[in-house]
Amino acid sequence: MTENKNKGKKLFLVGVGPGSPKYLTDLVKEVIIRSKYLIGYKYTLGIIKDLIVHDFHQVYEVTMKNQDEIYNEVYKKMQHDEFCTIPFTGDVNFSESEVVDRLLEIFGNDNVELVPGISSIQVAASESKVPLDKTRVLSFHVTDDIEDKKSELVDAIQHEKSVILVPRPWNNNVTKNFMQSDIAFYLKNKGIDTSHLKVWVFEFLTTVEERVFRGKLNELENMDFSPMSVTVIDQVKRRTYLDFE
Repeated sequence: MTENKNKGKKLFLVGVGPGSPKYLTDLVKEVIIRSKYLIGYKYTLGIIKDLIVHDFHQVYEVTMKNQDEIYNEVYKKMQHDEFCTIPFTGDVNFSESEVVDRLLEIFGNDNVELVPGISSIQVAASESKVPLDKTRVLSFHVTDDIEDKKSELVDAIQHEKSVILVPRPWNNNVTKNFMQSDIAFYLKNKGIDTSHLKVWVFEFLTTVEERVFRGKLNELENMDFSPMSVTVIDQVKRRTYLDFE
């Protein structure tokens, strides 16, 4: 962890892994232990619950509706030399840019440090044995328009690339969902034969609730999966170093 030489209000944005506390790095643990203020969603605070010292930490649970209010409240409350940590599911550098950009505005770029974590993308790649260096990685877990990302998905499939993606749940407007069933129908409507595409869906990775579906992409039509899921479309053509002699 980099020491803050100016002793300003220091904010750490840390990745806490897909769900199991076993995926917390020692660096993330150190940051959490040193921070007086902890802000997070119920799920992420649950991952770090064993590190919370109630006589020391001031814990704020946020929702999408109140997060901006609480971020500003804590910023104003913090003394000049105090630390705050916000845990993010998986890796803070993946699918969190909209929140990170807002926190950089509130706290100031020089007062914010990002600490990477292990993402569900990495775990899904390992469990499915689909190498990331031969894969298109896409996150639809954004509030911005996703049409360009959909085009990237089609392009990857048509060029026989594997894809690992985070779908988009949208609780208040199902027309904005882009979950596994939506993805299967979308690709079929783009003329892709989904009956031959191998697919994995991982839910609640690394937790006791972990579930895995393995089959063909067309089987996902009308199937429901948790928002806490990641999908792998496996088109890997395996080649060893012997193939390049």
